[in-house]
Amino acid sequence: MSYLKAKKHIELKPEDLKWTCSPENFDFDTTEELKPIEGIIGQERAMKALKLGVDLRSQGYNIFITGLSGTGKLTTVKKMLEKISPECPEIFDYAFVNNFDDEDQPILLKFKAGKASKFKRDMGNSIQFLQENIPQVLESELFLQQKKKMIESYGQSQQALLNEFEKKLNKDNFALGQVKVGEMARPEILVMIENKPVFIQQLDELVMNKKITKRNAQNITKKYAAYQEEMQQLFRKSLQLNQQFKDKVKDLETSEVTHIVNATFDHLKSTYANKKVTQYIENVVKNILDNLDVFKGHRPTREETDEGVLVDYLKEYEINVVLDNTKVKACPVIIETSPTMSNLFGAIEKFSDGRGGWYADFTRIKAGSLLRANGGYIVINAMDAFSEPGVWRTLKRVLLYGKLEIQDATNYYQFQPSVLKPEAIDVDTKVLFIGSNYIFSLLSSYEDDFNKIFKVKAEFDYEMKRTEHTLLEYAKVIKKLVQTEGLLEFDSGAIAKTIEYAARYAGEKEKLTTRFAYIADLARESCFWARDNGDRIVSDYHVIQAYEAARERHGLYESKVAEMMQDGTILIDTDGVRIGQINGLAVYGGDHYSFGKPTRITASVSLGTGNIINVEREAGLSGSTHNKGVLIISGYFKETFGQNIPLSFNASLVFEQGYGMIDGDSASITEICALLSCLSGLPLRQNFAITGSVNQKGDIQPIGGVNEKIEGFYDVCKKKGLNKKQGVIIPEQNVKDLMLKDEITESVSKGEFHIYPVRRVEEAIEIFTGIKAGGKTKSGKYEINTVFGLVEKKLIEMKKKSKPPEKATVKRKQRKTKK
Repeated sequence: MSYLKAKKHIELKPEDLKWTCSPENFDFDTTEELKPIEGIIGQERAMKALKLGVDLRSQGYNIFITGLSGTGKLTTVKKMLEKISPECPEIFDYAFVNNFDDEDQPILLKFKAGKASKFKRDMGNSIQFLQENIPQVLESELFLQQKKKMIESYGQSQQALLNEFEKKLNKDNFALGQVKVGEMARPEILVMIENKPVFIQQLDELVMNKKITKRNAQNITKKYAAYQEEMQQLFRKSLQLNQQFKDKVKDLETSEVTHIVNATFDHLKSTYANKKVTQYIENVVKNILDNLDVFKGHRPTREETDEGVLVDYLKEYEINVVLDNTKVKACPVIIETSPTMSNLFGAIEKFSDGRGGWYADFTRIKAGSLLRANGGYIVINAMDAFSEPGVWRTLKRVLLYGKLEIQDATNYYQFQPSVLKPEAIDVDTKVLFIGSNYIFSLLSSYEDDFNKIFKVKAEFDYEMKRTEHTLLEYAKVIKKLVQTEGLLEFDSGAIAKTIEYAARYAGEKEKLTTRFAYIADLARESCFWARDNGDRIVSDYHVIQAYEAARERHGLYESKVAEMMQDGTILIDTDGVRIGQINGLAVYGGDHYSFGKPTRITASVSLGTGNIINVEREAGLSGSTHNKGVLIISGYFKETFGQNIPLSFNASLVFEQGYGMIDGDSASITEICALLSCLSGLPLRQNFAITGSVNQKGDIQPIGGVNEKIEGFYDVCKKKGLNKKQGVIIPEQNVKDLMLKDEITESVSKGEFHIYPVRRVEEAIEIFTGIKAGGKTKSGKYEINTVFGLVEKKLIEMKKKSKPPEKATVKRKQRKTKK
């Protein structure tokens, strides 16, 4: 049969396969002549968003920074916060002090920056001054005279009570004595018998000895009981007199020291003119006057209780400065690399008494990084924050209400209630979260109030446009790295080659990657190889060596796959023809390292109803995007061949020797060509591989990883032997993405390898078969002796074969009628 030959298709020229950065693009020989870059390049959009979020101090304008890793998000944020010099609100010091009314609720004092530590020092000096001077005041001659008079008066009052009572006792032959009980002596009423004192318990003995009569003993006992009651009343009066005496002495002492105490703290009141501080000082004065024993020197300031706890009686006058901004001259910027509950929000530390007991007081309150950044900025990795239990929930509460409550760490996890409840702190900290777009989307969609507290999204781009200006900026970025890390200087050729790889990382000729972490690694490793070779300047040779060495380090799996293809374990043909078999292209690996390899795809057809079976899907090895691609193939066949005749075939598509998950729609054109080959009976050239997505109308769409796919098939062809017929077919839209290695460019220039860009399915099948695809004639049928004409002819034949005989149909109808 004579087929209509396809026209010759245009193949790409060597200059289409990559963009070459020439050293002539730069007006310097080495980076020694350059000044390092000072700003950030390629992130104009993100910088605008960051500036808005940083400068706008309204509530909720916290910033969520997204972008791929390696785009310099953290570095950019640090530099930007240092350089944009935002208008910073006034920053303050914070201190916790004892609440004399309720020690479980410490009071917060707020000072201007640098004042809290001075207040603590002044308060300590004041307490020390009173410790030294109050005893002196209370030892003054005038005070001692007044106190002596009080003591004498008290003694006289007590003696008068005793004298009067003793007179009553003497009239009835009683006397007042003392009985020793252990180390103590207590007063006791004694009976005078024959001018001798006798205990009341001895009366029975006297009666037996007939020294007194039983009647007299009974009378004495009654009187003893009455006087005992009267003595108890006397003791109560004595205690009242004693208490009155103590109160008078205390009032005298208070009156005597009030002047010096007030004079001491009046200076603090005037120095720290703050309503809350003034109230605290007044409470301190009142407490000191109520507890003068500590200052009189009559008792130690520290002592151990019966429970073994060391008590510091002066501790309640201490000042716990939790935030001291004395040395802070600009807006605080904190990078919190470990956002645990205690690191971020602060904690209340406990101390042990050595006997299993744990205690805490206001001096154990510690600030976290969120408070240290108050009035400024804190940068947190979003994933780190969410991986720490309770952090996100607590942070959200702080940002919503602007209040920070420092709690016992165990209380955050609700293991046990915290006794201390310090006063909440008003915080105005701008939070900058660094995370992925995935985390941002989840929070934005499902987390209540997230959009209220993170109103600014700053998204870092992973690429930027290539211009003459950006080329020079890129060189300055490398110069900055050279200067910062002490690397060898780069010559212009090394810079040019590095930028070429930057374009390859970006995946497009006209773009450069902004994932500078990759470029920095390449620069460091290039410097290593230069030093290893004993060179003083990094050249393009060292850059190439570093790039290839990095690929080799990560390329074990790639080399194993290549080895299996070469020895025939994995079946791949790079020559000959075959019906229903075609070379597809797939990308393996991850974000940092990936490689492409061909994969055999086969198709088979049979009589049916137009169903296309995706074997990978049936086996549970197909992703949703690949499943969608197969459904689009069904739509393409219905659009192209199902307008006039039914699709009376079933087909199956298989990725041969594929044992893992397959996803993506870049094999759509591959599978269509395999099906067209089966239906037309035309063999496909095995010296070609193809990749591309397809829509239902037959347009070929761009795909990703085009460089890796071409290089993967080229490597296989090279190992099996180049025959000047092999090549790759790619979507025309991917031509701009080509940044192939020099080896392929040279092979194309020698005619050893070919790359064809296509826009339609018709172009692809023509390259594979060498036969014209064919268009529709006026009759609505495809041209004969073309690919599509042969497919249409086959479908008509299959329709006839699948149609049941007329008689058989009638019999079935008759049987159905009888039923």
